[in-house]
Amino acid sequence: MRHVIPTAEQIREIPAALSAAVTACQIDDNGHMNVLHYLDLSSQAADVLMRELGVDESYRGDRRLGVFTAEHHLVYYSELRAGDPFTVHVRVLERSDKAMHLMTFLVDDKRDVLSNTLEIMLVHVDLEERRASPVPDDLAAALDRKIAAGNALTWPAPVCGSLRIRR
Repeated sequence: MRHVIPTAEQIREIPAALSAAVTACQIDDNGHMNVLHYLDLSSQAADVLMRELGVDESYRGDRRLGVFTAEHHLVYYSELRAGDPFTVHVRVLERSDKAMHLMTFLVDDKRDVLSNTLEIMLVHVDLEERRASPVPDDLAAALDRKIAAGNALTWPAPVCGSLRIRR
């Protein structure tokens, strides 16, 4: 499957969930940011979005509901080096009654290019039973608003094709 990679300008149509610069401790023996940090930063950005949508400490503590990562797929487009500024943007692609498909975009703000994407499949869970559980109406509505905003963008998300909502 041939992907059309969105430009940094296109990605910035999605508000940044995180903004920082690569630190020296994130650099590996090859002189660029280690794979673990791409995953960590993208996961943190997805967490920022989920908290914005209401999946926070109260959601987990009071409602005893949460989300688990079921699968993810990382793709690298350009390396980041120490001191490079970056932003991470999150797009909600689709959802079902129990799952959510997200994609993060890590933008190299120094070179104005996409550095990395992370596709994430989340499953909504009942934290008591530790099983998949229907997404409550308030979270479903918030997700649907994000999906609509993503669908209004003029560019397709460069999905891997193997992660998708099972219907």
